[in-house]
Amino acid sequence: MANAASGMAVHDDCKLRFMELKAKRTYRFIVYKIEEKQKQVIVEKVGEPGQSYEDFTACLPADECRYAVFDFDYFTEENVPKSRIFFIAWSPDTSRVRSKMIYASSKDRFKRELDGIQVELQATDPTEMGLDVFKSRVN
Repeated sequence: MANAASGMAVHDDCKLRFMELKAKRTYRFIVYKIEEKQKQVIVEKVGEPGQSYEDFTACLPADECRYAVFDFDYFTEENVPKSRIFFIAWSPDTSRVRSKMIYASSKDRFKRELDGIQVELQATDPTEMGLDVFKSRVN
């Protein structure tokens, strides 16, 4: 297990699942959660390749912070299919202040564990990570 600067460990499963998403496209998305009692980041949920953006957003709690990775497929202006791996730091305004602080202080270290992140988003409400935002950030 890797140890984050904030004292948060990163469970090996987090990196393993990410590598499967990146290399084999085994998942559409991964939602990560900080287990405060165990002081580590764990995998909370994975989305199958056929799942949609709506399935992904439905997995993010309205009042709790999470980290997430989403494999976003799109077409270039030349109609070439591509994908980008997005890292989302989900920190809703309604979440506990302590939780926001823990997620914010652990984010950079955790993100470094996931080699291959292409775009980062910070979102406090669903509009900050809408499909239009994804599309605007791919180029």
